Amino acid sequence: MMLILGGAASGKRTYLLSLGYGPEDIADGVLDEKKVLYGLEKLVFADPEGAQALLPALLQKEVVVCAEVGSGVIPIRYEQRQAREATGRLCVQLAAQAEKVVRLVAGIPTVIKGE
Repeated sequence: MMLILGGAASGKRTYLLSLGYGPEDIADGVLDEKKVLYGLEKLVFADPEGAQALLPALLQKEVVVCAEVGSGVIPIRYEQRQAREATGRLCVQLAAQAEKVVRLVAGIPTVIKGE
C-alpha cells in the first residue's frame, strides 16, 4: 500500500493520475472496492470514533490519499480537534505499514518512505 499525503491543492490527484490510475480506480471519500481511496480525512471527519475500524480495509487498498489536516489553526470545536487527531493517528499507523509514503508540496512529490 502507498500512502500519499499533502495539503489542499498540493497536487495529490495529479500525482496519482501520473502513476497510471484513472478516475475509474479512485473512490473519492468513500470506502468501496476501488483500488484507491482519495480523501481519507473525509471518512475520518464523518466518524472520528470509528477511525481505527477503517485500518484493515485501508491496508487492502493499493493507494490511500489523505490531505494534511494537522497544520494551521487549531479548531475551536472539540469535534473538529478530535477528527484531526484521529486522522493523524490513523495516518501514523498507515505510514508504519505502507511500502511507500509520498508527501506532496507545490506539486512536487517527496518520497519519505520506500523507493
